[in-house]
Parts: sequence; C-alpha cells; structure tokens
Amino acid sequence: MTKSGNNKPKPQDSESSGEEIESPPMEAPNEAELTENELTAEELDSVVAPQPIQSDLENIQAQADEYLDGWQRARAEFANYKRRTEREQAEARDRIAGNTLVRFLGVMDDLERALKDRPSDGEAASWSEGIELIHRKLSALVIAEGVEEILAEGTSFDPVLHEALSHEESDDHAEGQVIEVVQRGYRMGDRVLRPALVRVAK
Repeated sequence: MTKSGNNKPKPQDSESSGEEIESPPMEAPNEAELTENELTAEELDSVVAPQPIQSDLENIQAQADEYLDGWQRARAEFANYKRRTEREQAEARDRIAGNTLVRFLGVMDDLERALKDRPSDGEAASWSEGIELIHRKLSALVIAEGVEEILAEGTSFDPVLHEALSHEESDDHAEGQVIEVVQRGYRMGDRVLRPALVRVAK
C-alpha cells in the first residue's frame, strides 16, 4: 500500500519549468524632481566663477603683462646697447687707424719733395724711378684705408679743412680763395687727419 502523504505534488522549480519571472515595473522619475535638479541654459550662462578665483585670474594676468613689459624693455635696452657698442668699436678702429696713418703722411711728403727735383738721365734716373714706385705703393696703401686728399686749390678757404699759411694779394683770385697748396691735407670720412697748408688771397 502506498501512503497518501507521498502522493502530494512537488512544487515545480521556476528555472526547470522554463517560465520567466517578471521584475516589478520601475517607476518613472517625477517630472517635478527633474526640473528642481537641472539648470536651464539661461541659468548656466549666468553662472560666474567664485570671486576668489576671478581675483586670482586678474592678478595672474596683471603679473604676466608686467613680465612681458619688462622683457620687452630689456630686449630694447640690449638692442640699443649692442648698436652703441658696435658704433663705439667702429669709431675706436677708425681713430686708431687714423692715428697710425698720420705717421705715414710725413713720409709721403718727403718722397714727394725728393721727386720734385728728380734727375732725368743717368743712374740717378733709375734710382728716382724706384723712389717713385715706393711713393705710389704707399699712396695706394693709404687710399685703401679710406684716406682721401682734401681738395683746396681754387676753392674757398675753410678753416675746418684748411690752415692758412699766409694771406696775400692776388689779381687772379677772389678774396678768401686758396691760391696755392703748400702741404696736402688728408681726411678719413668726416675726420680731418691733417688740414691742408694753403696760401689765401685777400
């Protein structure tokens, strides 16, 4: 005999039966809650950084402008210093070169005086040709350094360029006009190395 208690039906497992258990439906968020938590576009645009941050930004910008201004000033001062230094160096070079070349002018004068009475024949003529060659080389060296002769004869007397050796009456020259150059003058750029010694009409 079978016991009646063993014939009770067993509860079926949901997984073994293949039936799906539905989860309770989720409630939609309340529209009122969304509008309370979200900001509108107008409100987002009106948001301003807190005052301490805004003040820090202004201070940083002012400091950056100050640094930029200081850098630009330093750059301009350095450029001016560089130009001034280069100008001073060029002037120093010209001054040293001029002082050195002045010493050669006296030698050129001596050679010119020696060639004025040069012999025209004999062994002395060959010797004078060698002297003239030395004079030409020396003149070329001086000219290559930027030295040029001061034109004086027939021009008006200029106390900056000329030095009057005498004032003489002359029917062929106007008053203040240079009659003759006794010693040549030379200049290098705007600097007068040696004024020309001249005779001036009065």
